[in-house]
Amino acid sequence: MSREFKFFVYLLERYAARNGETADVTYNRLAAHNLVDYAIGMYELYHIENLENAFADLDRKLNACGLVRQ
Repeated sequence: MSREFKFFVYLLERYAARNGETADVTYNRLAAHNLVDYAIGMYELYHIENLENAFADLDRKLNACGLVRQ
């Protein structure tokens, strides 16, 4: 398993917990809008930042799709 994918799993679990949902629900939300590869591709930036910055970025992407919980 690549370091990028390992980090994605970590990010996914933390992002799901922050949103009060399970990782599979969060994964399906990201996958439905082709954001899984985007998140994995952001490894170089996401893994050196505070996770809240990654969460905010994913929120912006999902908001553009009308999918962020209020």
